[in-house]
Parts: sequence; structure tokens; C-alpha cells
Amino acid sequence: METSLWVLGRGTGVVALVLLTVSLCLGIAVRSRRTFADLPRYGVTALHRTAGLTGTGLIAVHVLTLLLDPQAGLHVVDLVVPFAGSYRPFWLGLGTLALELVALVSISGLLRKRFGERAFRAAHLTSYALWPIALGHSLGTGTDVGTLWLNGIAGACLVAVVGAVWWRLGAEFGKPAVRPGATGTDRTVTTR
Repeated sequence: METSLWVLGRGTGVVALVLLTVSLCLGIAVRSRRTFADLPRYGVTALHRTAGLTGTGLIAVHVLTLLLDPQAGLHVVDLVVPFAGSYRPFWLGLGTLALELVALVSISGLLRKRFGERAFRAAHLTSYALWPIALGHSLGTGTDVGTLWLNGIAGACLVAVVGAVWWRLGAEFGKPAVRPGATGTDRTVTTR
């Protein structure tokens, strides 16, 4: 049973990282006001929310299984107080910070109308800090640190996020796309 808890805990953590990556990239895509893969903006928004909430659910399973696993040595205080753990305290502390930030982002997203647009946006901007903290946690703790498969997944996630953020910071972000065959002065919005 203990091995099953550890495998489930580690696996859900890795899949949660992938889903947080997808959610962050789709959040940037939503902000661009463009359609993607023939999906209208509301479809991209729905995928963004689904990936984020599913990732959050997997983080809950990740934390719960490792809390129940006696081999992991995780304590309730480790979930609340960053850098207080006995096992790789820095890397575990990053996980605690990521957990707190994902809670903030998720709650602000679910209660967006009650938070107000300004507070929602401010809370959601913490995703840009959440993601690298979560990546650092995944690369610094656990028995899979340094394995080819984990490094490959983390590398693919890194490339996706860096590419999305690069696009987000670019001069063309948020501008209407040019229709194929149109001149540079003939722009149309590709939203539906």
C-alpha cells in the first residue's frame, strides 16, 4: 500500500504540472482574444478552466496521498509553513508555496464575480510565479529527480511556457490576426 501511495502521489504531481502548464498557456491564449484550432474563445476559456481545475484536483490527491504515506514523512505543518520540512526543506517549501498560490488562483477563478475583475486579475497574475515555483518543486524533490523521463516532461513544459510568455510579451499579442491572402492593412478579428 505504501508503494501505491508514493506512486500515486508522484504521478499526480507530474500530471498536475503538465495540466498547470496547459492551463497557463491557454490562459495566455484566452488573453490574446484569438481563436485556436477552430475553437471559439469561449471554448479556449473552457479548456483553460478545465485544465486548471483538474490540475488543482490532482494537486489535492498528490498532497493527500503523500500525507498518508508514512515513507514520505510529510506532516500537516509542511502544507502550511514553507521551508519547515525535514526532507529537502527548500524544495518541499517550494511545493508549499505553490500549493498556497494554486489555492489563491483557483479560489479567485471560482469566485470571480464576488472578487471583482481587478482582484481576480491580480490574483491570476500570480500564475506567472506559481508555475516556476511548481516546476522547481517537481525538479528538486521526490525519487524521480534527475530521471530522463521527468526531465523530458519538465523540459517540454518549460518550452511551452517560455514560448507562450514570449508571445504574450511580443508586440503582436492581442492584435487581430491577418486573414490568409490579405494584405497587411486588411486585418480582421478572428474571434467568433
